[in-house]
Amino acid sequence: MAGLAFDSLRAPARWIARDRPGIAAAAPAMTPAPENRTAGTVRFEAVSKTYLSAAGPVRALDTVDLDVPAGAIFGIIGRSGAGKSSLLRTVNRLEEPTSGRVLVDGAPIEALDTAGLVALRRRVGMIFQHFNLLSAKTVRGNVALPLKAAGLPTHEIAARVDEALRLVGLEGKADTYPSRLSGGQKQRVGIARALVSRPEILLCDEATSALDPETTLTILNLLRDINRRLGITIILITHEMSVIREICSDVVVLEKGAVVETGPVWRVFGAPEHLTTRALLEPLSRGLPADLASRLRPHPAPGTATVLAITYAGQAAPDLSALAAAAGTPVRLLQAGIERIQGHAVGRMLVAIEAAGPDAEDRLRGLGASVERIGYVAADD
Repeated sequence: MAGLAFDSLRAPARWIARDRPGIAAAAPAMTPAPENRTAGTVRFEAVSKTYLSAAGPVRALDTVDLDVPAGAIFGIIGRSGAGKSSLLRTVNRLEEPTSGRVLVDGAPIEALDTAGLVALRRRVGMIFQHFNLLSAKTVRGNVALPLKAAGLPTHEIAARVDEALRLVGLEGKADTYPSRLSGGQKQRVGIARALVSRPEILLCDEATSALDPETTLTILNLLRDINRRLGITIILITHEMSVIREICSDVVVLEKGAVVETGPVWRVFGAPEHLTTRALLEPLSRGLPADLASRLRPHPAPGTATVLAITYAGQAAPDLSALAAAAGTPVRLLQAGIERIQGHAVGRMLVAIEAAGPDAEDRLRGLGASVERIGYVAADD
């Protein structure tokens, strides 16, 4: 990727004062930040949202309490209608909470006047699922839109647009119209448009849902690179669990508008506690191989081996010799799917243990893993 020209992005708290002093002065409702506070934090305090419909009130968010640390890549997941989009859109006040409050950099945003809200939305960029590009404008024209709306001088707009296009690898497409771009290129334009205002926070609303798997991976790599180099907080919603696993540091699970589980991705994905989380992660899990499931017996019998599912969520996965030593009997590997998320081993092994003693499972748990007995198979299978 080309070298970054956005050096000033490393100090986002100074952008408004430096680039738009009039706007900064017109936004007294934003509490001045303490010197030691890091830009890009978001806090939800008892946030609820109720919509009125012909059928009656619909509660989309239910007293959500949540902290998004500065510089995180934070994922929001849940079933359709769980409140993901409603929660995301409260950060830039595209949605107003019915009760509770949202704080950006420690400052509540519900009381912002018009000028303060404009300033907030320049600090909070947004990327959309369907790109939202104007077909009659070139790539350069689409990226320049937020700066023209802000009234920046033409020469500064040109310089910032060039920087943004270099950042997303589209410097050769500035004069191209959207109809001549691939889906991935269109999303890069959307990312450049979101970054051109030099935000502290980037909201991604199903940003990869319209892309094929290969293009999705390139966009995720780009977002991860932007986060790492510029320190921008990224909050994304998606129905693709593989996206969360690939890019996010933390995740929250919503069910009927309420938080049911949250934490580091490696822990939530490695040892999901709530039924909703388990259901959402089911597509990522490897079920029993069909041939093993057909031979599995519910009760022990002479000549059978015990089949155990050994789950790892952050522990170092031991080798088979360590398992055999702990079990006190030979261990046969039936299936394994172990990966590393954020430096932690996460996954599951299926093993068959012959002549297992009554305390074999407890000794295996002593290795730090979760152990579940799922049935029995003939020892010679």
